[in-house]
Amino acid sequence: MIPSFSKLFVPLAIFLLLDNALGATTSDWRSRSIYQVFTDRFARTDGSNTYCAPGYGGFCGGTWQGIINKLDYIQDMGFTAVWISPVVEQVADQARAYHGYSATNIYGLNGNFGSASELKALSKALHDRGMYFMVDVVANHMAWDGKSDNVDYSKLTPFNKKEDFHVNPICFISNYENQQEVEECWLGNNDYPLPDLNTKTENVRNMFSEWVSWFVDEYSIDGLRIDTVKHVEKSFWPGFNTASKVFNLGEVASGDISYLCDYQNYMDGLLNYGAYYQITQFFSNPQATSSNLVNAIDALGTNCKDVSVLGSFTENHDQGRFANLTGDMMLAKNAIVYTMLADGIPIIYQGQEHHFSGSADPYDREALWPTNYDTTGPLYQVVKQLNAIRSLALAKSTNYLTTRQKVVYSDDHVVAISKGEPTAAMTLMVLTNLGEKATQKRFKIENVGFERGLKIVELFSCIEAVVDDSGGLEVVQSGEALVYYPNSLLPGTGWCGR
Repeated sequence: MIPSFSKLFVPLAIFLLLDNALGATTSDWRSRSIYQVFTDRFARTDGSNTYCAPGYGGFCGGTWQGIINKLDYIQDMGFTAVWISPVVEQVADQARAYHGYSATNIYGLNGNFGSASELKALSKALHDRGMYFMVDVVANHMAWDGKSDNVDYSKLTPFNKKEDFHVNPICFISNYENQQEVEECWLGNNDYPLPDLNTKTENVRNMFSEWVSWFVDEYSIDGLRIDTVKHVEKSFWPGFNTASKVFNLGEVASGDISYLCDYQNYMDGLLNYGAYYQITQFFSNPQATSSNLVNAIDALGTNCKDVSVLGSFTENHDQGRFANLTGDMMLAKNAIVYTMLADGIPIIYQGQEHHFSGSADPYDREALWPTNYDTTGPLYQVVKQLNAIRSLALAKSTNYLTTRQKVVYSDDHVVAISKGEPTAAMTLMVLTNLGEKATQKRFKIENVGFERGLKIVELFSCIEAVVDDSGGLEVVQSGEALVYYPNSLLPGTGWCGR
């Protein structure tokens, strides 16, 4: 039985409110869980739910006020932070503007989403709830409505000179293995160009530092998600990160763990694409084996500066939905359990809690309102439970989040991962990719990590188990995800009747 949130989270809520008042550091963000909102498709101001076609390239009417109106829906899942789409002024072309990554003026706002006062109201509404506010930003490029050889740079703000951009000559990225090309050539194409900023110049760097400092202060922002990080030279990021005065979470869209992790030497945190590709490949396919995921977990711990502030995710607005790979609800649950309880800051993308199945961009940007913001669905409830489990563990142990996860068992189709100190509030997740058609399997984890003789509880089923005298655990599993926790830490939480 899931506990009452009022019972479980009162001490935690007080902590979060105090934490918020003191300002959001990297350490503060470590304890958060993030719900990603794609602003245009989350909620309308008037609450209407008229049809928005999947894959539609234009505005469907989502607003900042709409988000405010539906914060109960997000907070009820247990989330303590919200990440929204870029907010700045965009090109006129709706197909390029509705997502927010085609800026023309970084001091202006996207009027389709609302006014400055409404954006500030969203920030205040989140802070009033003890929640953090994360905004998506872009430092790699601007945008132009027209062809690449006809850009009027004077119309872009504040980068209004040709020399602020890479233009000698203009090139478009064709080889992503060439890092210089990735950093100095443009995204887009001749008809829909994204002029690439020359971030090596002192002028551009100074303008960005001045802007990001103003932007964060003006809208009381607690953290930034940063787009297209690998398209900008690494030496740019420390100055930007420092000027922002808040936690920076960068997007480096690469499964090469060594390549990915090096960027954490230049900014606070990164979206964990190193795990993402392995999570989705393993859990979406019963024929896959766990070895690549197990190896990725080890490589991330070895190569990344701090895995506890990587963004753990399995869906976002750039990647096809997990349910587009498989409709198996049990596999989706296993993937979400890993996302929420693995090392890092968990991130759930709107619609994931309803098993949305859109393919790659733009079909993964579905409107949420056809769900009527239902809070009774199975994955919504799973996410709510997992946020509660994670919050319980960190409330019981100060080192839970900084103690790296450990693979304690794996075979072709099962991986068991402990998180936390064995003598404190350790969690154990036992996950499988066999799915709904799995038959019952009995196996033993020889060294589970819990103390010998400890009574533990599987938190979804409330079934008790005991760690044997050799430190082992007998597990019976079909296709479901299992999460174990010490029984002695449950009294007073309301969990499983305790």
